[in-house]
Amino acid sequence: MLDENLKTQLAGYLQKLQLPIELVASLDDGDKSVELRALLQDIAALSDKIALRLDGTDARRPSFAIVRSGSDVAVGFAGIPMGHEFTSLVLALLQVGGHPSKESQELLEQVAALEGEFHFETYFSLSCQNCPDVVQALNLMAVLNPRIRHVAIDGALFQDEVERREVMAVPTVFLNGQPFESGRMDLAQIVARLDTGAAAREAAKIRGKQAFDVLVVGGGPAGAAAAVYAARKGIRTGVAAERFGGQVLDTLGIENLISVEHTEGPKLAAALEANVRANGVDVMNLQRAEALVPAAEPGGLVEVKLAGGASLFSRSVILSPGARWRQMGVPGEDAYRNKGVAYCPHCDGPLFRGKRVAVVGGGNSGVEAAIDLAGIVAHVTLVEYDVKLRADEVLQRKLRSLPNVDIVLNARTTEVLGDGRKVTGLVLRDRASDASRQLELEGVFVQIGLLPNTEWLRDVVELSARGEIVVDAHGRTSVPGVFAAGDATTVPYKQIVIAMGAGATASLAAFDYLIRHAAPAGSAGLAEAA
Repeated sequence: MLDENLKTQLAGYLQKLQLPIELVASLDDGDKSVELRALLQDIAALSDKIALRLDGTDARRPSFAIVRSGSDVAVGFAGIPMGHEFTSLVLALLQVGGHPSKESQELLEQVAALEGEFHFETYFSLSCQNCPDVVQALNLMAVLNPRIRHVAIDGALFQDEVERREVMAVPTVFLNGQPFESGRMDLAQIVARLDTGAAAREAAKIRGKQAFDVLVVGGGPAGAAAAVYAARKGIRTGVAAERFGGQVLDTLGIENLISVEHTEGPKLAAALEANVRANGVDVMNLQRAEALVPAAEPGGLVEVKLAGGASLFSRSVILSPGARWRQMGVPGEDAYRNKGVAYCPHCDGPLFRGKRVAVVGGGNSGVEAAIDLAGIVAHVTLVEYDVKLRADEVLQRKLRSLPNVDIVLNARTTEVLGDGRKVTGLVLRDRASDASRQLELEGVFVQIGLLPNTEWLRDVVELSARGEIVVDAHGRTSVPGVFAAGDATTVPYKQIVIAMGAGATASLAAFDYLIRHAAPAGSAGLAEAA
């Protein structure tokens, strides 16, 4: 099952096992059970601390549990956790085997202190780059707290179960049999949902913070670069981010970041955060900014109000709030989100195997989505508003060569149809004839670009007609002491490398602003560094 290179690497990791563990398999006579048995045999042969048992009684087959010998500590996998989930498997082996987590001690103690009974089930797909964070977080929680149980389920392998529970997006998490959440979550976000007092404690902690010299709002590539450049000047730097990594977390493969041949979004996001923290930046995650109050005078303190009720103050602010998937804005879209309306074909595509779907959007992302989905689903209809596709010609040629793809041009989507539980169709209107038609299908993948996260800045800083923050060549906004960088600005070409460069530019401009304006009495940071 595992090639020799992978076995060698895994054997090295398994040397970190501190306690004996058992792999308890529940199998049947199917081909997938044969594959899983081979995988578990390969793993057990790599360490004398691992025993394999084939007497599991789980109703889901093939499945297995990783159990700490002589204890109740265990995590479960239903399916074969390869692809993006192989890392989740390795971490589960190590953590059940006593290897400590790298999460903060404060967060680990918070998990251990949770009271109640929590039985989590997570549906994932092997092609989903967002799923491992959720699976790994819940596995760790099950290791730390005996009142928490978790099983990760391959939705593509247990299709009947997926349809019965109406799972139409991954990752989807059930808690004690009821829907809990869909989409990417990290450990801190999950714990915040369960620990009702966490938000108030964090707000109180934020209220006690001193003013910053540079406060970065947003933790994507632009925000990370800005924070590193500011911190290296020796000044007090903070980052407030709703989720560190931003849109990068939703990016599957990255092959155009100079000097990096290939990486994946979550891996790059983790590297960005590690780099920021290594430079002594105060990182405040899970913090959504909802208002900006300019300084009363140049050099004074700018206030950033947070959704949790606290405020942060800084002598300069760099805005890098990023962007999100643009929605169609038609009836039925919100009602059937994660019930057939999806935005990530890589993540959710396997759940629509053998079904009919539509892709809305004829740019590169839309055409690439249609090509990928065509290899999984029964039929794809690509819908483009313009009279022609806007994707690169090489992608268009590939798309037109596929036998199970139809292309509809010059059409406007007017409604998503459903039966109250899931999507059943899409209504299109021909822009030339104004005639309406209905497509019968089970899924709609929206790929129509990005929308800047700037609603909270309206009437404070100058925005373009598209809602982007207007900046000059130095990243300066219309408000003194406030700078901006990244996909939420008017800088053209929304690319990771461009966002990083813009973040560095804005940070250097902010530092120049600070040295030209005297700090108020009692301000720390820049004066001390000088």
